Parts: sequence; structure tokens; C-alpha cells
Amino acid sequence: MLKVRGVHKSYGPVKALNGVDLDVGRGEIVALLGPNGAGKSTLVSVIAGLHRPDRGGVWLNGVDTGTHPDLARRQLGLAPQETGIYPTLTVLDNLRFFGELAGLRKRDLLRRIDEVAAAFSLGDLLDRRARNLSGGEARRLHTAMIVLHRPPLLLLDEVTAGVDVQTRNQLLDLVGSLAEQGSAVVYSTHYLHEIEALGAQRVAILLEGRVVTAGSIPDLIGAFGDSFVELKFEQRPTGLDLPPGTVVVAENVLRVPAEDSPAVTAADLVGRLDRSGAPLREIRLLQPSLESVFLSVTAGAANGGPP
Repeated sequence: MLKVRGVHKSYGPVKALNGVDLDVGRGEIVALLGPNGAGKSTLVSVIAGLHRPDRGGVWLNGVDTGTHPDLARRQLGLAPQETGIYPTLTVLDNLRFFGELAGLRKRDLLRRIDEVAAAFSLGDLLDRRARNLSGGEARRLHTAMIVLHRPPLLLLDEVTAGVDVQTRNQLLDLVGSLAEQGSAVVYSTHYLHEIEALGAQRVAILLEGRVVTAGSIPDLIGAFGDSFVELKFEQRPTGLDLPPGTVVVAENVLRVPAEDSPAVTAADLVGRLDRSGAPLREIRLLQPSLESVFLSVTAGAANGGPP
């Protein structure tokens, strides 16, 4: 359904995308992971046709988006980070308007409005103006408008940012349902547990504008799922004798690779810290998981090594 090949995109001196390749099949959920500034939102914007790539190309269901942008856009639904609703219209009018833009008419439009209103708990809000919705309600409406026409390709960029648990679960359930019905899904997020909850078939990790690794969750854990011990201090520690490979995550947070088991490494570290007098606040043991994959890959790239 989606093919991205050799896509480059720069904004002045900033290289946002540096030769990205990506494939997503029908009914497949592919999650995009990466730190802030990795290029996730730019990639989603290029796929959606909001920005033209400097080099490379994007094809949606075999249609070249550069040659036939309007035809390609009809096959996708984009839910960006920013909520895109008309505040002066009611919830119902927002849904009706976007449904008609997507080509839905009469009975089909009314049926789909009923379905998404039920899926997103919007039934009691249909007569309310969008400007009077809470943040979570606005996010539900925003996403409902995007999925109203059941697009063959769904692009979701941080759609659960700032929403409550109920709304998040509703969004995830609907995304999974659309994938089961055949929609291809590109899901960009910072929340690793959402990727596992969705049952994403593949994960692509972006760093500095390129896909540094991609694969299924089990394959990635097998290849990169190291164990770590994370140390959080009251303030920035100095003069510590810590093992090679220790990574500074934040000013007061260090992450130490566990060569043996995390518990053995933690015991050794506590002994070292007792001798140094460093003000330790918290210690976490990180077993092989999608989180440890992300940490290993990003740490390796930050240190100039392979992912």
C-alpha cells in the first residue's frame, strides 16, 4: 500500500530526512519510533503530500504522489499532532463536512457518522460546538473525522498525546480494527507500550533522518534487547567509577549496560556508589524489551557505532 524510497528532505541547513525507505502492506501496522527531531513528523508529512521530498519518491497503492498528488491523497487519512477541527461547527457538522470532503454521501455518510460516534463516545456531543469540547473530546473528534471514510492508508502522528486513558484505549482499539479491515497504518509515537498494545507487525526506528533499523518486535528484541541498570541521582553526579558503555540519559540519569544479569550489575553499582557518596534517588532494572531495544539503538548511534 505504501512504498517510500530514498526520501531526502532538508529545511535550510537542517537535514530532516536522509534517504528513508519504508514499506507498509495492507492490514499492517508499522510503528515509527525516534527521539524528538529524528524526522518522524517530517516523514509523515511527506507521505501525506504536505511537503515535497528533495529527492526520492512515495507511492500509495502504486500511485506516484509526486505525479498524481490529488489521486494519492484520496487514499489516506492523516491525523497530525495538532488538532484540526472547526471550532464554530458542531461535532455533527464537523463529521458531516469531512465525510463529504472524503466523498461520502447520504446513507453511507450517516451510517459512518453513527459508527464513529459510537466508537469514540461522541453520541452525546453531536450538537455541541467544537470550541466547547474538552481536550480529550476534541482529540476524539479529530481522529473520528480522519477515519470516517475508512482510508486505505492511515497516518497517525502522536495522536494520543495529552489524552486520558479512556480516549487512548478507544483510539488504539479503533486503529487495530481498521487494520483488521485492511487499512495500512503508520503509527508514530513516543509511547512504547502503545506499539505492543496495537500488535504492530513492524517497528522502524528513526535517528537523524534515517531508518537505522526495522523489524518485528521479537526480532528487534532478539537482536538489540540488552539489559540495563538505570541510576537516577538527586543532582548531577561527578567523579563516579562506572563501567565502560555508561550512557548519560539526562543531567542526573545514567544508564549502565548489564553484562551479566541486571540484579548482579545493580549490586555492584550500589557498592561503588556507597564508596563515592553519590546521592542516589532511584535505581531501575531494565530487562530485554522494546524499551531496551530503543535504548540500545539510540545509545549506539549516539556513540558513533552501529545500531
